Amino acid sequence: MQPSDLKNLKIAVVGAGYAGAAAAKALSLLGATVDVYEQASRIHEVGAGIGLRPSTMDRFRQWGIFDAIAKVSSPSDYFEILTATAEPIIKEAWPEIDTFGEKTRLIHRCDFIEALLGVLPEGMVHLGHKLEGIQDEGDRATLTFANGASATADLVVGADGIKSVVRARLFGDNRPVFSGEHAYRVVIPVGDAHGMAVDDNFRMYIGRGTKVYFLPLRHRDQVSFDITALCPDSTWAPKVTKDDLLKCVEGFDERIVNITRGLDMDAVNCRAVYDIDPVDTWHSGSVVLVGDAAHSMLHHQGQGANSAILDAGALADALKEAGSVKEALASYQAARKPVTDELQRISRQGWTEDEISDVFPGQKPASQTPAS
Repeated sequence: MQPSDLKNLKIAVVGAGYAGAAAAKALSLLGATVDVYEQASRIHEVGAGIGLRPSTMDRFRQWGIFDAIAKVSSPSDYFEILTATAEPIIKEAWPEIDTFGEKTRLIHRCDFIEALLGVLPEGMVHLGHKLEGIQDEGDRATLTFANGASATADLVVGADGIKSVVRARLFGDNRPVFSGEHAYRVVIPVGDAHGMAVDDNFRMYIGRGTKVYFLPLRHRDQVSFDITALCPDSTWAPKVTKDDLLKCVEGFDERIVNITRGLDMDAVNCRAVYDIDPVDTWHSGSVVLVGDAAHSMLHHQGQGANSAILDAGALADALKEAGSVKEALASYQAARKPVTDELQRISRQGWTEDEISDVFPGQKPASQTPAS
């Protein structure tokens, strides 16, 4: 689209999470008028740490916000997958380092969303706007909110997460699918990590039905500690006890058991783990989905936030290169959907030693290598 067309474009983003904030930044750099509508009265991200891949950091550099993210994150050279008793299975440099010349950076979710929102112009984000309805009018769409407000835009970006109202109203009711797992997440001081926080690299320990994610946040002097375990209880926010967690890590390295034993349960975020089945169509002529609204995935590949950022970049690129909004949305879906469909698929795979070689082709664990 021509710069003058982009400048006249009015865009409404529904949701101010990773996907919405990133889309707002990328689209505003095109010169478009962007407004973000968020249902919460204040934005408070809970949870723990995530890794931002080199391709994601490259987007931040393109958008001029690399330093804002780097300031609240730590660079990481490699990831490691180990058995429950800390015997190595895989140790690899993060993908994409050579391609983009950036390292993966480890960051707390709260710091990440604050950094993203902090680079948006004042007044762009409107809190307390819970979406109730959306009317697709072909070349524009109108949003109605629970507070009585409404907004009409040339392009609506649905960035409203796994329970997306935009998706349910226009693109099919792909309801959250329970994975059969719970995730117990907490951030602890480095001093409570029993000597395991030795560097800035991510480690995952795999036991029978349990995965323990250990992600240092050394810029905070903290560690993100995540126990993901099989559990049939599909309650969205289940109630669990310290004994429940200790059963999950039975047989694990004693340091992991001791970390678990010392956790403050009031600080542990407990969630059943959900994703959605792939959505057939992400867009109409004036409405498009990004992030979890389009392709919510399980966290085993650590690609949810990264995918949301790359969606935002691809959408902005498509608008700049296409002749119309409708053409741009089709181009965006064609570029991103095959990638996220595959990430959704492999993120649903388990993490037994038998499955790692399928998730990481060509990196078969030593335990599976035939004896010579």
